[in-house]
Amino acid sequence: MNLDPNTTVREFAISMPNATRLFEQLGIDYCCGGARSLRDACTQIGMNPEDVLQRLQENQLSPAKSGTTAPEMDAGLAALVEYIVAKHHGYLKQEIPRIQQLLKKVVAVHGKGHSELLEIQQVFSKMSEEMAAHMMKEERILFPYVVELEAAVKRGLTPRKPMFGTVSNPVHMMELEHDSAGAALKAIRTASQSYSAPEDACFSYKTLYSALQEFEADMHQHVHLENNVLFPGAINLEQLTNKAS
Repeated sequence: MNLDPNTTVREFAISMPNATRLFEQLGIDYCCGGARSLRDACTQIGMNPEDVLQRLQENQLSPAKSGTTAPEMDAGLAALVEYIVAKHHGYLKQEIPRIQQLLKKVVAVHGKGHSELLEIQQVFSKMSEEMAAHMMKEERILFPYVVELEAAVKRGLTPRKPMFGTVSNPVHMMELEHDSAGAALKAIRTASQSYSAPEDACFSYKTLYSALQEFEADMHQHVHLENNVLFPGAINLEQLTNKAS
């Protein structure tokens, strides 16, 4: 890949498996904010884009961690859907109840002395409710249609017309909901001072902040795969079928 600072963050995230880990470390938004150039993203966080390009080049020479990468681009959308549901939806369904219990416990003990915990609890609770509904819509409506669309194209058949008219409609709604989740994650990071536990933090308090940080990183990967890979792929596939018909 040509290492050009005018290339979008999204393109780096798609083309270079190790790029997202570096972006996480630097605080570069590669999911909801992936349409910006790397130059603009670096300017926002006060970094020299040439320094980031150098680190990207170094990372490109290092092997990605096993078990952390999504299916190859040519594996198809159905394989990507299966991966997202198993890895990222599965992670959320497991971690949300765990983090809610940690929040309940830590707020009960430290809430009076650390009011930011109450804010984090409220934001996380609202986001969790929204994500539960979001995943249900994806798993029951959008994702099955994407799999069906791809299967029809591979067989040379004309895909059925979905009840939502065009795949762009639910995709747009999912992207808006991703933006809402992204704003919630930023609010949690700000309230927790980037997950920095105070001096009087107990083990559960530190565990909570560690869990929230891991949750944020997984959500970034999750949204990146949907916004930057799955959704554009589904839209392009539908457009191809429309031209052919």
